Amino acid sequence: MRILSFSLLLILIISACDSSKKPDEQAFLESLDSTKIEGPAISEEVISSIIQQIPSPLEISVLLRESGTKYDKNLLNSPDNISKYNSNYRKALNLGIYGTDLGYTNIYEQNQDGLDYMTAIKELADGLSIGQFFDIETIGRLATNSKNLDSLLLITTQNFNSINHYLQEQNRANLSVLLLTGGWLEAMHITCQVSAKDPSNKELQETIGEQKIILENIVLLLSFYQEVDKNMASLLEDMQKLQEQYESIKIIKTYKESTFEIVDGVMVIKDNSSSEIQITQENVNNIKDVVNSIRKKVIS
Repeated sequence: MRILSFSLLLILIISACDSSKKPDEQAFLESLDSTKIEGPAISEEVISSIIQQIPSPLEISVLLRESGTKYDKNLLNSPDNISKYNSNYRKALNLGIYGTDLGYTNIYEQNQDGLDYMTAIKELADGLSIGQFFDIETIGRLATNSKNLDSLLLITTQNFNSINHYLQEQNRANLSVLLLTGGWLEAMHITCQVSAKDPSNKELQETIGEQKIILENIVLLLSFYQEVDKNMASLLEDMQKLQEQYESIKIIKTYKESTFEIVDGVMVIKDNSSSEIQITQENVNNIKDVVNSIRKKVIS
């Protein structure tokens, strides 16, 4: 599966963004808690470069559907759990998780479930004082039409960048990291659960194996905050345990010179390099168990 240059947050942030609109000052102050970090900030460039390396869970959902895998609501985090998320740390992580779940329901055209996730997403976003970036009507219209995914994903990326910039200005870049981590974790959970039930699907196994590189980046981001935030330090420890399960997985890259192609009258560069992912079903099962353990902590 190719690495795509758009946000991990899927349909989560596909609303039209009005950057001039400011949140209510009192609501903003009330939403702040210990997750506002006064420690070292991460530049927008660093986060953006990592975003560009993250595979979209939306693409993973497409892969699951095309493999013949049936929709399974039980794989997702129930919107009913939203009352449990009473800190910015938990809200941000589960906002990312619900974004992935919404993308999953969208691909399988489960519109009623999608509406439930949109409601939960809006509530969490408001709680983080970033609700101005979410337009339920726009989300609803786009989330019920998966025919033009390229445009949808482009809007997603643009709005995540807007949210990231806003959080940078408010000295809350840590929330951007948590949004990304939550979305990635949920995509891993869904993929691992399906792969464990279908060991013959090598493409799913390779997709899981490819995440070794992405996990390294997420661990790096979390490590910036380990000295100043106990919650992120704990999450970092969990992610490092997951990293241990990836140590035996090898990614062998074969370089081939890029070529030019004409696509719809436009010249584009084709990357002819390839990667071989050496991963076993035992690796998948071990990764699944650790991912499930981390996810339980996050959603419970």
